[in-house]
Amino acid sequence: MKKSLLIQILMATLVTTRVLAEQSLEQAASDPTASLMSLQFSDWYSFNYHGGSETDNTLVFRSAIPFAIGEQKHILRMTVPFITDHPVLDNGLSDTTLFDLLVFERNWGRFGVGAVGLLPTGGSGRGGEKWGIGPAIGFVARQEGYLFGLFSQNVFTVAGEDERSDIDISSFQPIFNYKLGSGWSMSFSEMQITYDWENSRWSNLPLGAGINKLYRFGKLPVQFNLQYEHNFSDDHTAPSDIVRCSVKFLLPTL
Repeated sequence: MKKSLLIQILMATLVTTRVLAEQSLEQAASDPTASLMSLQFSDWYSFNYHGGSETDNTLVFRSAIPFAIGEQKHILRMTVPFITDHPVLDNGLSDTTLFDLLVFERNWGRFGVGAVGLLPTGGSGRGGEKWGIGPAIGFVARQEGYLFGLFSQNVFTVAGEDERSDIDISSFQPIFNYKLGSGWSMSFSEMQITYDWENSRWSNLPLGAGINKLYRFGKLPVQFNLQYEHNFSDDHTAPSDIVRCSVKFLLPTL
């Protein structure tokens, strides 16, 4: 009897530990400052434009690689878009963004500072033909069941084709995620509030939400995500309604 009771207690403890770990991973999956190695594949579809009836579609690959130099934690993230349909740009590889964030742990969460770079991998037909660099900074605060924060990236042209317009932008991404249980959570969409310094205007003023599901294939955790957002910046030709579908493979490290 005592042995059976002990086994039951151990089994309950293991189940509880697994649930808590899964919930923690579920929260970290929506945290851009978390030390998670991840591979994400997304489809971004804009089905409506301000000032026109155009549509566009882009496949996006994103990888996040945490590493450490001494005791200092870093997160290296690369975003590679591949255009499959666009009213103006050619199909194919577009410009790549890359950032390195130094991460600092605190009792309430963590914050990070670093640099972001723009690589003109899209050439003349699918990109801006400009090299850019600038600061990145953000924080995420954690509470039981939810997290919130803000992440900013800033890119300013440093080189490129003289006949093309400079790319000087600042983007601000509000972060919010609330756990619903059983691997489900709701969050803000990946809304990048963007100011265009070159044209002195807000080029993107989005508002959106998403639903997430964390599922385990054996020992591999995978997050599925569906988002919708609307862009309220309508003083120029730009996407007004966007749907994003993503699959993120999570490999916890550090």
